[in-house]
Amino acid sequence: MSRTTHGGAPEDDTGTDCPRPGPPTPPAPPPASAYRDYFVMLLDRIPTPIAVCRADGQVLIANPAMAAQWGAVPGQLRGRNLLDLFRPREPAQIARIMEALRLGRRSRYPVEVRWRTGPDEPERQGQLTIDPVGDPSAAPPSLLALLREDTGSAAAPPAAPRAATSPVEARILALAAGGATTAAIGSALGLTVDGVNYHLTRLARRWRVQGRTALVAKAYVLGVLAADRWPPAPAVPDDDGGPRPPGP
Repeated sequence: MSRTTHGGAPEDDTGTDCPRPGPPTPPAPPPASAYRDYFVMLLDRIPTPIAVCRADGQVLIANPAMAAQWGAVPGQLRGRNLLDLFRPREPAQIARIMEALRLGRRSRYPVEVRWRTGPDEPERQGQLTIDPVGDPSAAPPSLLALLREDTGSAAAPPAAPRAATSPVEARILALAAGGATTAAIGSALGLTVDGVNYHLTRLARRWRVQGRTALVAKAYVLGVLAADRWPPAPAVPDDDGGPRPPGP
C-alpha cells in the first residue's frame, strides 16, 4: 500500500518514494572489427574466387580461392592490382566503369578477362563481376570482385596429375607433417583457421582420405613431401620431372 505525503508525492508503507523503472538500456552494438572478422571468415569458406579492392583496383582482401589462382596465400595478394592479375578483353570497358563510379552510379559490372596462373600455364578466360560495396556515401566506393572461369567456350586445359598440389597446399602439408596445429599453420602462412581447413578439406576430397594422418601419409606416397627431410618440406621437381628435396 501507499499513502500521499504532505507534498502530494506517493510513498510506500516504509515512507520512501516509489521508484519508477526506466526504459531498458539497449545492448551496445558489436565493434566494427567484429563485423570485419565475420566477413573475412565467410570469404574464407566460399569456394568462388573473391577479392575486395579499392576503386583503382588495389586488392584489400582476397579469399583462399582467389589466391590459389596464383599459387599464393591471401595476404600475398594484398596491395596488388587486379589489372596486373587479369587482362580485360576490352580495355575501354574499364574506363567506362571508372567514369560510372565517379558519377556515383552503383550497378553490377561484368568484365570479360583473360589470365595466366604461370608463365608456362595455358591462358584462361572468364568473367570478373564487379559490385560497388560499402557505405553509399563513400566516394569512390570499395569494389567486390567475383571471378567465374569460362570452361565451355575454350578447350579445357589438360587435367593435372593426381598428385599435383599448389605451393600453398604443399606448405600446409609440410607443416601438418611436422605436427603444427591448424592455428600455427595459419599463422605461419598468413591464413585464418578456416582458410587452412579449406585447403585440407579440398586435398582430403581429392585424394579420398579421411583425417590429417592419412592425408600426410598420402602426401609422402605421392611424392608431394620429400621423404628424406626433417623438418618436413615439400618435394621440388628436378630437371627431369622427378621429385627432389629443396636445397639446404
